[in-house]
Amino acid sequence: VLCVSSLGDGNPKESSPFLNSSDATEKSQQYDGKHMALFEEEMETSPMVSTMISSLANYSSLPQGSKEHEEEAPQLGTLMGVYLPCIQNIFGVILFLRMTWMVGIGGVIGSFIIVFMCCSTTMLTAISMSAIATNGVVPAGGSYYMISRSLGPEFGGAVGICFYLGTTFAGAMYILGSIELLLVYILPQAAIFKMEGLEGAEAEAAMLNNMRVYGTIVLSFMATVVFVGVKYVNKLALLFLACVILSILAVYAGVIKTAIEPPDFPVCLLGNRPLISKGFDVCAKTLESGNGTVTTKLWNVFCDSPFLNATCDEYFVNNNVSFIQGIPGVMSGILKENLFGNYLEKGDLVAKKGIATVEGPDDTLTNSNRYVLADITSFFTLLVGIYFPSVTGIMAGSNRSGDLRDAQKSIPIGTIMAITTTSIVYMSAVVLFGACIEGVVLRDKFGEGVNGNLVIGTLAWPSPWVIVIGSFFSTCGAGLQSLTGAPRLMQAISRDGVVPILRVFGHGKANGEPTWALLLTAGICEIGILIASLDAVAPILSMFFLMCYMFVNLACALQTLLRTPNWRPRFKFYHWALSFLGMSLCLSLMFICSWFYAIVAMVIAGSIYKYIEFRGAEKEWGDGIRGISLSAARYALMRLEEGPPHTKNWRPQLLVLVSTDVEQNVEQPRLLSLTNQLKAGKGLTIVGTALAGTYLENHPQAQRAEQSLRKLMETEKVKGFCQVTISSNMRDATSHLLQASGLGGLMHNTVLVSWPRNWKQADDLQTWRDFIELVRETTAAHLALLVPKNIAAFPSNGERFSEGHIDVWWIVHDGGMLMLLPFLLRQHKVWRKCKMRIFTVAQMDDNSIQMKKDLSTFLYHLRIDAEVEVVEMHDSDISAYTYEKTLVMEQRSQILKQINLTKTEREREVQLIHDSTSPTSPATPATPLTPASEGGAQTPGSAQVQMTWTEKADGEPAKPPGASTPEGIKDIFNMKPNQSNVRRMHTALRLNGVIVKKSSEAKLVLLNMPGPPNNRSGDENYMEFLEVLTEGLNRVLLVRGGGREVITIYS
Repeated sequence: VLCVSSLGDGNPKESSPFLNSSDATEKSQQYDGKHMALFEEEMETSPMVSTMISSLANYSSLPQGSKEHEEEAPQLGTLMGVYLPCIQNIFGVILFLRMTWMVGIGGVIGSFIIVFMCCSTTMLTAISMSAIATNGVVPAGGSYYMISRSLGPEFGGAVGICFYLGTTFAGAMYILGSIELLLVYILPQAAIFKMEGLEGAEAEAAMLNNMRVYGTIVLSFMATVVFVGVKYVNKLALLFLACVILSILAVYAGVIKTAIEPPDFPVCLLGNRPLISKGFDVCAKTLESGNGTVTTKLWNVFCDSPFLNATCDEYFVNNNVSFIQGIPGVMSGILKENLFGNYLEKGDLVAKKGIATVEGPDDTLTNSNRYVLADITSFFTLLVGIYFPSVTGIMAGSNRSGDLRDAQKSIPIGTIMAITTTSIVYMSAVVLFGACIEGVVLRDKFGEGVNGNLVIGTLAWPSPWVIVIGSFFSTCGAGLQSLTGAPRLMQAISRDGVVPILRVFGHGKANGEPTWALLLTAGICEIGILIASLDAVAPILSMFFLMCYMFVNLACALQTLLRTPNWRPRFKFYHWALSFLGMSLCLSLMFICSWFYAIVAMVIAGSIYKYIEFRGAEKEWGDGIRGISLSAARYALMRLEEGPPHTKNWRPQLLVLVSTDVEQNVEQPRLLSLTNQLKAGKGLTIVGTALAGTYLENHPQAQRAEQSLRKLMETEKVKGFCQVTISSNMRDATSHLLQASGLGGLMHNTVLVSWPRNWKQADDLQTWRDFIELVRETTAAHLALLVPKNIAAFPSNGERFSEGHIDVWWIVHDGGMLMLLPFLLRQHKVWRKCKMRIFTVAQMDDNSIQMKKDLSTFLYHLRIDAEVEVVEMHDSDISAYTYEKTLVMEQRSQILKQINLTKTEREREVQLIHDSTSPTSPATPATPLTPASEGGAQTPGSAQVQMTWTEKADGEPAKPPGASTPEGIKDIFNMKPNQSNVRRMHTALRLNGVIVKKSSEAKLVLLNMPGPPNNRSGDENYMEFLEVLTEGLNRVLLVRGGGREVITIYS
């Protein structure tokens, strides 16, 4: 079985790299003498498997632009390529600088819960990531590529930028950690802003300013190193990793040592308060010497003179000085004391539990700078936010996917092994710290009570300096790694072209190094350094990483649930429920860490998503979100099938029938303008056109017509679908469109087609016959029909009517279409300022005053604002003009039917009829006759020679006269007009007169469209009636209801 997993990148070559390639000469030889003659004709498009398989097996996973590095790219295995980079990225600054403090504040149980939650989140994310990474070739670019190709460009861009910001802020956090190590533990005297003698807020401000100055210097240095050469960073990576591993081993060695022989780290307590070890040497108030009692340096700290009768601090006088061991050892049972949390407010004393103390009556804290105090207010959720960055870094292996020998095998094994190792270390560390170290020392963030030592360092063997130096180098290394990785990620995003504003950051040096992206990264990193507090920066990057991990889990869950055919991961130990659990954990942790930062991160991601959706490049990556759209559409369509929509939900779902010219350009573009004005972007619109011919021969014309329709729909801002149908003749093609458009419950319920132009002059009579058949078919299918007449005179979308009326002539009830359409039109800017008027016709025996009242009440209930007018039409005699007009047209109709003449002969006959009738027609001098029908000049005589129905009053069909003989023609002139036709002509003329009188100035007239005759022999007369009915009106919309109520008075 041969499977081609394509990683389309919006690049057609990438989505089908092996089909349609250009070396045709090579291919022609492939078939020679290989028993492949059967496939000869397909050789232009389909290569032979035997030649293609080698190129498929060696398909490169490197992106464009990195081919030149292919030779020197090391082919790394699981250990060097994934496991160790993940270990180095996961173990970081938090473990060394904050882990002991977290155990002291949160207690062993609380801290264990935090560590377990965070490690579970990363493990579940790693399982999801492994499934995605092993589903096909992962190109270099790692996690960003995996997410974007699974979730689509919008989510991919948003998550990619979140991941980038997380990595960048991680760089800032590592730099701040290294500065903290340097200024607090290694070289306190290097501080530019001196902290000696400062208290409280001043000391804190001086420390933060030192962090800002040194952080900026270190960031500039690191950015320069990255700019000069990444290869140096990669070479140093192993050294930094060795530092991390040595430091952790030193801690474990120290724990074992405490079981045998606990180290000597005394902590001096005054009452139950630990004292800052700077400023005194002996933990006692007085010392006995040969010549009496002498005071110590500690006495001088709390008293105003070195003499025994000095005035001293009240708390100092009332409480004794004692010392306890800072590290009682793993066998001491201290674990029991440290099990539960001990959360502190900012400025609270870090006090030892279980020691009696005498407080002063006023209980005010004096000499506060001598005690160990809490520097920030702590609570459970803060600890989660500070700790979470120490489990990030699980993507380090997948980010190197381009350098791996077998990414599909290495990424799952290496990542999951790394997370397992680090989780064991973290969980054991929580328990061991709680079991070995005194609670007051754990809560002493900067080791002020243990001679300014790093707290975790006091536990290490053989010396605290192993940890201090090791952690300093490892944090510097991690900072360099972040500054190396983040610009590459930004370069990958910008080169993808999904976020147009970031394109500039895709450029770099000649060897592909991302210079501009590095500058941006350094700029964002500087923001983190200006914040200056490690505890404030950690929750920020927690948000961005959690957001990224959440989407990795979502991608895996979606692909699994949608059962996409291409979803065939090699890694089998995943399940959608695990992915959903991981996603829920990520979301929960975001809000646990900080609801405020969580909302900000989501707003950033949402803004990027929307920006890409509106401005980004159109990409088709076969992503999961497309799959969701398909599933959602299928589900919605199945639901729609359950029954017809309620009247309240009814809206015109339009099938717009347009005709095209020889070049396949649309002949009535204004029809789509009207569609837009009717729809305002809501509901379904299908724009269809019909072509005559066979599908195989006319396929190129159909494609051209489709492109033309799409282009026009885009221009007119019509949202919908287009469809082209080819059949042997236009009549059938239109009928197929009417029947086959739409899908399931998403069917059209209204047909919009323009009045056939020049129907009188058509060389063949097919145009108007097709039109009448269409009217009959829509009636049979219970579809509403809208026929705009004079479509060229309708307004474009850019026009605006500042005043005017939309007139509705409501003659017969059609389900309320005539009420609904003007309401919909007036939602659009073109018609917004037009007022609506409704006219209805009263017969002789109707009470017109009551009718007006009832109509007003009905409109009030419909919540439609309109003027109401009832027009009275009194019975009147049929005029001679009507009678004559009907007669002439019946005569013409008979001649055209019965005499099979050539075109020239037909014109001569029509002229003959015209000449013979002109003198006798009473209408000639007095009445103005039908103007030229829209679209052009008329044939001679057609001003009077028009078409009417041909059945006789008694229902007996008119007998055909003889052939084209003078006698036959004389018989026709002896005909009497059909009485029902006369009546119809009378109605059309009377109605037209009233409408022209009332609505000649209206911007649009909506009118009930009468149905075609049951007897097909009278079709041409039907067209004539409609012409007479709408004569003298500029814009007319003829409306036929679909046989159901479309508007309701109920809520």
